[in-house]
Amino acid sequence: MIATNETPTLFTIGYEGLDLAGFMKYLTWHEVEVLVDVREIPISRKKGFSKSALAEATAKKGIGYTHLKALGSPAPIRKQLKDDWDYETFFSAYEDYLDEQGEALEALSELIEEKRRVCLLCFERAHEECHRSRVADRMAESFAGHLTVEPVKTWA
Repeated sequence: MIATNETPTLFTIGYEGLDLAGFMKYLTWHEVEVLVDVREIPISRKKGFSKSALAEATAKKGIGYTHLKALGSPAPIRKQLKDDWDYETFFSAYEDYLDEQGEALEALSELIEEKRRVCLLCFERAHEECHRSRVADRMAESFAGHLTVEPVKTWA
């Protein structure tokens, strides 16, 4: 068990390129206590990564699961990125959207304070190319240096 006086850690992970068993290994290796799904729509064509199946798989490992829909990237912002592949515009639009999600950000902050080892989940393998990086940045700012953010590297 993690000591409660330890600085909390916010991991981020993308399941791109992983199967469910491999994904679960990363969560257990990092002693994740709660997986926070930050996809707007928590469904996947990839077996095991839709909301219900993922909640069941994490529960079997003693890991909590919660979906914070409000932290997902809204469809119009995602569509624009698919049209122009302009990440600067995407992240700017998402940051503006995130400014309006105080309640969801507060819920995430409370989870981090309570559980200490929380992991944000989305599809994209690369943390820096995913909106979850911006959520992690917001949490790091709100914890003012008292939060470790660790993107889980899932490739060699």
